[in-house]
Amino acid sequence: MSELFFFVGLHQLADARHFNRSFISVNRLRRRKSDFLVNEWIMDSGAFTEISTHGHYRASEMEYAAQIDRWSRVGNFQAAAIQDYMCEPWIIQKTGLTVRDHQRLTIERYDRLRAITGARLLPVIQGYLPHEYVEHIEQYGGRLKHGEWVGVGSVCRRNRHPSQIEDILVAIKKKRPDLRLHGFGLKITALYSGTVRCLLHSSDSMAWCRSASYAGRNGNDWREAKAFEKKIDSLSISEALCQGQLF
Repeated sequence: MSELFFFVGLHQLADARHFNRSFISVNRLRRRKSDFLVNEWIMDSGAFTEISTHGHYRASEMEYAAQIDRWSRVGNFQAAAIQDYMCEPWIIQKTGLTVRDHQRLTIERYDRLRAITGARLLPVIQGYLPHEYVEHIEQYGGRLKHGEWVGVGSVCRRNRHPSQIEDILVAIKKKRPDLRLHGFGLKITALYSGTVRCLLHSSDSMAWCRSASYAGRNGNDWREAKAFEKKIDSLSISEALCQGQLF
């Protein structure tokens, strides 16, 4: 059996001590001065908020790299997601650019970040249609080393359509079966798919917060996040299923 490493999305830093793996946005850290208790964790670049709200990044690569260097010394830091550009049609419409432009900008940001920080980065493969993700891998070229841990972007709004996520992951793994994939913002609706789970190395989600609020419970209670985490961890993955999806 394979294990899917789930990083629970958190907006209250004080709650991180309750979890083995956390996913925390740099937007929660920018004004903070002191360290906080955290185990394994990934720093998110706040990409969705920045691009969907502003159409661009307000923070330069230099500013983001400074945040990465500051906070990578806290807890068991795993990686910082790069400042990628999502490729959903409504995002493309907002920026007035093309998918190809967003892919190019994502790699340019990655290159500049890699040049100014020695911390581990989580490069992101972007696109909207399966073949576009494959093309983005080709654009990365030798930047993506064998066995690299990479994020898969523009999937969080497709949780209601797991088959679309499956098609993207299969296309990526057929192109580069060595890559270890991280799914951004995947809810249980997507992770119920054995194909999605078996093709991912890791994923994150803050869906617990909204789910609790919709049900009339406290969306700020870390115990809601813990219950959500347990549901994810209870899902099993068959190696035979994984092999069947690719071959």
